[in-house]
Amino acid sequence: MKNTFKKIYLALVCFVALVSPVFALNENTETGNSLLFLLFLGFFALIVVFQLVPACLMFVGIVKGLVGQKEIQESRSAIDR
Repeated sequence: MKNTFKKIYLALVCFVALVSPVFALNENTETGNSLLFLLFLGFFALIVVFQLVPACLMFVGIVKGLVGQKEIQESRSAIDR
């Protein structure tokens, strides 16, 4: 009798060990993108865009300033001659 319980217990432990990865699988058919998650991503995208636009404008201004300084220096050197 004791030997039978050990075999049943061993079979149960082996069964649970083999079947446990199945419980870890996510067979969810949803993509997981709830409305709240999509709103969060949209808010994050707005933050990025609102930070990117002024940065691009500042970069264009810096480039214009650098190019403009070269032209000003060239015109000053031409006037000095």
